[in-house]
Amino acid sequence: MEVINKVYPNKEQIQGFLEPGAEGPICMVNLLKFKVKAEYEDGRETDLTGGEAYALYEKGVKKLLQGVGGCIGFEGDVERLALGEVEELWDLVALAVWPSRKVMLEVMQSAEMQEIGVHRTAGLAGQLNIETRKLSGKWLQAGSQ
Repeated sequence: MEVINKVYPNKEQIQGFLEPGAEGPICMVNLLKFKVKAEYEDGRETDLTGGEAYALYEKGVKKLLQGVGGCIGFEGDVERLALGEVEELWDLVALAVWPSRKVMLEVMQSAEMQEIGVHRTAGLAGQLNIETRKLSGKWLQAGSQ
């Protein structure tokens, strides 16, 4: 299996947002790789690392998520690869829970998202973004089975 980190979705992936999907909440699994030093497309000088620039984006995304009834369900630094093989590990894993695919698309197209997106682009070397949905009944919570 070849793994290719990207910063932007391709046409087919964008089309997926427009197609009907499972009703209800989705969880986006984000595997994030940061640039060593942030690089802004407008050429501005910065001393930020890629992770620091992405943190500015993430702060804004959390507010937008909360505003539509979503949340960051988990985030953590990648410690090691416990199974499998990849050339290089990601830096951070984040689970973003959205009320629906449609709501996520609406937020992604919003002026607020466009404004904070400069920090995402400046900080990310690439990512995998995997859409998931619950299998049945309810979301599991820590300690439940």
